Amino acid sequence: MGLLDGKIAIITGAASPRGLGKATARLFAEHGAQVVIMDLDAGQAQAASADLPGKGHIGIGGNVCSLDDCAGATRAALDAFGRIDILVNNAGITQPLKIMDIAPDNYDAVTDVNLRGTLYMSQAVIPTMRAQKSGSIVNMSSVSAQRGGGIFGGPHYSAAKAGILGLTKAMARELAPENIRANAICPGFIATDITAGKLTDDMRAQVLAGIPMGRAGTAKDVAGCALFLASALSSYCTGTELDVNGGSLIH
Repeated sequence: MGLLDGKIAIITGAASPRGLGKATARLFAEHGAQVVIMDLDAGQAQAASADLPGKGHIGIGGNVCSLDDCAGATRAALDAFGRIDILVNNAGITQPLKIMDIAPDNYDAVTDVNLRGTLYMSQAVIPTMRAQKSGSIVNMSSVSAQRGGGIFGGPHYSAAKAGILGLTKAMARELAPENIRANAICPGFIATDITAGKLTDDMRAQVLAGIPMGRAGTAKDVAGCALFLASALSSYCTGTELDVNGGSLIH
């Protein structure tokens, strides 16, 4: 028995082979979910979905910053499966800029994908979840939202990820009477393609020195938290922020 047997899950930004979204998609599929991967490139999304355990998963091309694309992905999921139980708003980008180096296009890019995309995709699935009187929305924030920056993300990234925390809590409050839960995950330093190759040995040693568990997180560490929040194990959790950071921020 899987924790998500019979459940339908949409995961955004899940085509990257070693990213958090793909690890989450894989774990969800292992636990019995049918997964819809939405990513910018339709071919990559389809290839990623075909690579998951089990059968019948689908991949859809779309940009979370587009209301039309979010609506289209939702329609495709409903056409294929008839319902949507879980949304993981994983799509995001980061830029390692200092405060005075953030140009308007930098701000727009980072806040659009991370924050606007989370809102738009949630808006797309909420009517279906309301009709079902059930649903779980999992939003990807960051430890940088909590501690004021991190290793890679500039202040605009911190701001966008902090915005996700506020959005998650407001969504949770509004949607709780309809049995729709909204929770956020705050990863710390995770070894993914985004972080690979961007750290010198000195930087890496410094980062690890600040982590009581003494290691970087893995994509699967984050996926496990997403599985908990997506499943009935967390049925009385809404509006929470789940830290997955090896103890680097204890508050």
